[in-house]
Amino acid sequence: LFSQPPHSDLVYLDNAATTHKPQIVISAISDYYLQHNANAGRSVHSLASKSAEIFEQSRKTIASFFGAKDQELILTRNTTEAINGVALGWARHQLETDDVILSTSLEHHSNLVVWQQVCAEKNAKLKLVNLTLDGQINQFDLQQQLKQHTPKLLAITHLSNVTGSYQDLQALVKIVKKVSPKTKILIDGAQSAGRIKINFDQLEIDFFAFSGHKMYGPMGVGGLLVKEKILIEDEMKPWLFGGGMIDQVNSQSSTFQLDPRQRFVAGTADVASAVGLAVACDYLTAIGMDEVLKHEQDLAQYTLEKLNVVEDLKICGSTKANESNEHLIGRLGPVSFVHHKYQAHDVAQVLDHHHIAVRSGHHCCMPLHSHCRWPATVRISFGVYSCHEDIEKLVEVVTHLDRYLS
Repeated sequence: LFSQPPHSDLVYLDNAATTHKPQIVISAISDYYLQHNANAGRSVHSLASKSAEIFEQSRKTIASFFGAKDQELILTRNTTEAINGVALGWARHQLETDDVILSTSLEHHSNLVVWQQVCAEKNAKLKLVNLTLDGQINQFDLQQQLKQHTPKLLAITHLSNVTGSYQDLQALVKIVKKVSPKTKILIDGAQSAGRIKINFDQLEIDFFAFSGHKMYGPMGVGGLLVKEKILIEDEMKPWLFGGGMIDQVNSQSSTFQLDPRQRFVAGTADVASAVGLAVACDYLTAIGMDEVLKHEQDLAQYTLEKLNVVEDLKICGSTKANESNEHLIGRLGPVSFVHHKYQAHDVAQVLDHHHIAVRSGHHCCMPLHSHCRWPATVRISFGVYSCHEDIEKLVEVVTHLDRYLS
């Protein structure tokens, strides 16, 4: 059902980096190139028309998967490009001197560095919400900073790619709307898309960024969901120019398409990747997002229980899955840990020797590691194909690292 790894006994636990692709996704991409390949929207011949039809249907499927309108979806290459799109297409036009963007030290670099850059350009200020001792968002400090700064934007992760902590979006929106109702909300959904069901039009968030390759789709395609009101009122400007997004051009100026489905597409669309992502959305829908989440919760709980009893090992973040408290924070995967005797890369290489794939390093979250005084960590992350036996194999190796590294 999935693309075949190099070893038949591979235990793949690096799904936060990228997931393997179902055969139906690979076949859909191949079928498009074999049967329907043409430059969508550029020619009047029937093949180009069919390609355009396939592209638009794929867009509708992807948007529907996230509970969004078709016109609210801007296809990008990945989450990083989507967040940069908000910086260049929205923040660059909306920020003024001394305005504040609020984020956290929990963020992936893609949701931090971009705000550093745009704040420097616009003479705005980037403020970070404090974290708890175990590396989760301090909700009390979030409320205080919203009250103090009335930020133009709150840019925050939905699911941490290190600690596995996730934000209850309904609770988050309630806090923001009560304390600072004019603040726009951007959610980095790189880790939650494909794990947690998203109903964009039922949430009062303004931007949601995601990657296709972390939710069983192809690499090189992702998306940015933008509230329709922002697009209609022209708060969001194109940040890439040329190709199909053009309306009229003269020697000194140009006008752009009013329809956001065209206005934000500069150049030839990657139809095949959109097709693959749409099929991945259908694949997850067929499984059921409630089942996907339940499976993730079960694996996170099982992993935490098994690792909690391993000597010389410290889990990063909460040690209990699905834990919730007055701060409205919960815990899923990924599960990261520090070994007190051995460096993370050495642990990962030993695991790789046993055909167990994990991630080691700072996971593009250096401020979080610095805050928590964690060196490089080992990260375990799950997919729909992961199982208890995978965790047991990993724990067996980690428990006996002295055999390989002492």
